[in-house]
Amino acid sequence: MFFLLLLSSPPRPKFPLSSDMEFAEIYSSISPRIGYVLDTSSGLKMYVVESKGGAIACMLLALFFLGTWPAIMTLLERRGRLPQHTYLDYTITNLLAAVIIALTFGQIGKSEPGMPNFLTQLSQDNWPCVLFAMAGGVVLSVGNLSTQYAWAFVGLSVTEVITSSITVVIGTTLNYFLDDKINNAEILFPGVGCFLVAVCLGSAVHSSNAADNKAKLRGFSNDYKDGAETKDISELKGALPNKVGAEDPESGIGTVEEAKAGTADFLIELENRRAIKVFGKSTWIGLAITFFAGVCFSLFSPAFNLATNDQWQTLKAGVPHLVVYTAFFYFSVSCFVIALILNITFLYRPVLNLPKSSLKAYVKDWDGRGWALLAGLLCGFGNGLQFMGGQAAGYAAADAVQALPLVSTFWGVLLFGEYRKSSRRTYVLLGGMLFMFIAAVGVLMASSGHRK
Repeated sequence: MFFLLLLSSPPRPKFPLSSDMEFAEIYSSISPRIGYVLDTSSGLKMYVVESKGGAIACMLLALFFLGTWPAIMTLLERRGRLPQHTYLDYTITNLLAAVIIALTFGQIGKSEPGMPNFLTQLSQDNWPCVLFAMAGGVVLSVGNLSTQYAWAFVGLSVTEVITSSITVVIGTTLNYFLDDKINNAEILFPGVGCFLVAVCLGSAVHSSNAADNKAKLRGFSNDYKDGAETKDISELKGALPNKVGAEDPESGIGTVEEAKAGTADFLIELENRRAIKVFGKSTWIGLAITFFAGVCFSLFSPAFNLATNDQWQTLKAGVPHLVVYTAFFYFSVSCFVIALILNITFLYRPVLNLPKSSLKAYVKDWDGRGWALLAGLLCGFGNGLQFMGGQAAGYAAADAVQALPLVSTFWGVLLFGEYRKSSRRTYVLLGGMLFMFIAAVGVLMASSGHRK
C-alpha cells in the first residue's frame, strides 16, 4: 500500500494559476512534504525523500521489515528446513526487491545531469563508488548468513541485540564523521549510549534465560548437568511421553501433542525437530558468530554512505554521484553473488555438523519456500527504505533501524515462546532491555539532520 501512495501523482491546486512561475512557487511549498521535485520545463523528476518526516517514515517502515524477516528465517530453521536452502530462496527475492526499487523510484521522470536516472547511470564512469556499494553488499551478505546460524545457538532476541549494538557503536560513529557531522552530536551519542546499556541488559537476559532453561532440563532429567554432560538427544527424546493426536503448530504434522512453550518437553521437542542441533555445544560458538556478524553489519552502512556521497572524492570531475537507487542495485547484486557462492558451497560442505545436500535437493525442497521468498522481499525493501531515509536525514540517524530487536523480540515471544515460564529476574531484565531500545531509537531519530 505504501508503494502505491508513493507512486501516486501529487494533487494539483484547485485554484487558478497566473503563470508557470506562480505554479512553481506554490508547488515548491508542497513538494518537501511528499518528496517530489517538479520542473515545469522538464516534468516530474526522480522520486527522492527530501523531508525529515519522510526520512523518519522510511526508517520506521524499515524497522518493521528488518525486524520481521529474521523471525521468518528462524521459524523455518525450527521446522527443520536446512538453512542453506532457506538462504538461497531468500537471496533471490532480496535482489528482486532492489531491481523493483531501481526500475520504479529510480526511473521516474527524465534523467537530469545532476541526478541521472537508474538506467542512464549504469553506463557512466562511476566504478569507484560502485565498488564501495558492492563492498557493502558483501559484508551485509556475510553478516546475514552468519546470523542465520547464530539464531539457533544464542536465540533470536539476543543475537539481534548484540549485532545491532555493535552496528550502532561502530557504524553510527563512522557515519557521523562521513556525513560531515550533520547529526546533532549532543543527541546522537547519548542514543549510542542507550544501545550500549541495552547490550549489557541483553547479555544479562541471555544468561538468566539460559540458567532458567538448564533448571527446567535438570528437573526433567537428572542426567542434564549444566548443559554439558547430557545424554545424546535421542535418549532425551525417548524419555518423552508418547503423545499423539494433536497437530504440531509449526510443522503441521499430526503426530505429536503440542508441548507447552517454556517447558522441558518443548525444549527437547524443538531440538529434535530443528535443523541446527545445539544441545551439548558450547554457547561460545554462537557468541563468536554473533560478534563476527555485528562487525560485518557495522561496515555496510558506511560503505553505502561512501558510495552515494563520495566523501573521499574518488569520482572524476563532472561525474555525478551514484543515486541511492543505483547504489542499492549494485549493493544487492554483490550481496546476491556472495550468498550464492557461499550457500552452494555449504550445500556440499556444510558447517556445524549439518547434513549434506545438493542443488537437486534444494530445487525439490518446496517446504517453506514461500516464507523464505517473503523474508527476502522484506529484507530487500527494508534495506532500500533505510538507505532512502539515510540519504535525506543522515546515515547515522538511519542506523536507528538497528533497534530492530524490538520487533524481533516481539516475534520471538509471540511465535517461538521465548522467555515463556522464565524467572521473574529474566522478565525484569527483558523489560529493561526493551525500554532502553525504545529510548535509543527515539534519540537516534531525534538526532537526524538534513543533508544540504
